[in-house]
Amino acid sequence: MLTAVILTYNESLHIERCISSIKDACSRICIVDSYSTDSTCEIARSLGAEVFQNKWENNYARQMNWAFQNCGISTPWVLRMDADEYFLPELLAEVKSRLPQLSSNIGGIQLTRRVVFKGTWLRHGGFYPIHLLRIFRPEWGHCEQRLMDEHIVLSQGKVIQFKNDIVDENLNPIHWWVTKHNNYAIREATDIINRKYHLFDRENMSDSVTISQVSKKRFAKEMIYNNLPLGVRPTLYFIYRFCFQLGILDGPKGWLFHFMQGFWYRLLVDANVMEFEAANRTTTPIQKLNYLERALKCH
Repeated sequence: MLTAVILTYNESLHIERCISSIKDACSRICIVDSYSTDSTCEIARSLGAEVFQNKWENNYARQMNWAFQNCGISTPWVLRMDADEYFLPELLAEVKSRLPQLSSNIGGIQLTRRVVFKGTWLRHGGFYPIHLLRIFRPEWGHCEQRLMDEHIVLSQGKVIQFKNDIVDENLNPIHWWVTKHNNYAIREATDIINRKYHLFDRENMSDSVTISQVSKKRFAKEMIYNNLPLGVRPTLYFIYRFCFQLGILDGPKGWLFHFMQGFWYRLLVDANVMEFEAANRTTTPIQKLNYLERALKCH
């Protein structure tokens, strides 16, 4: 009935928790690994998962779509999971009971993501509830090709919402989080620069069924936030999240998250954009493109 697809690289800290939380609802669990050097693959196999390996090219969408095309998925439904996520028992029961009863016109199912940071559930600051399309019919869905903020999109079918939560809780230390977001900042800055200079093609989204929450956030980001002055917009965004979206109510660990993710990360994106602009004021489009390609390969 359901095949889970999980991308991994050195996820021995999380993979057992992830697989154990979903295995009772899944006919197959497919791990697509980017040649981990730890025990990720061994742990996954010991829990009954199938392990595939494919080289990581610093592009989540490309890796996920490779998985959809190469794992031999034959079940009516596929679940996209990250290794540091897990189902709550209530969601597991809901998926097992409701999935077999859905009508043929249903193309996808949204799950509500609950972000937990250093043991603190982030209930405020715009981080809950977040609705994401995670279960879908494989013949109708794919991962949109974007450098950042990629989502599953459908070519047809109705989307419904399940009641219970999927939890996103990464257990790695803070320096891992910083390194990860430094990589994200390069990719997001590249996306911003590309929208301005049109250095390489962006995916045509006209055939996609988008989720209203995702569409609204993307509109606000691309049409409002990205048109504010560099360096100013991270401050305004942090104030909005922390004060107007009540991030202050998430407590000390929540404050750290909202500051790092809502201000520091956004400022780092802007710093990368400013560095590109300063270095490339007099260069040709080809030189600009080469600069972006070098930046992406370095991260």
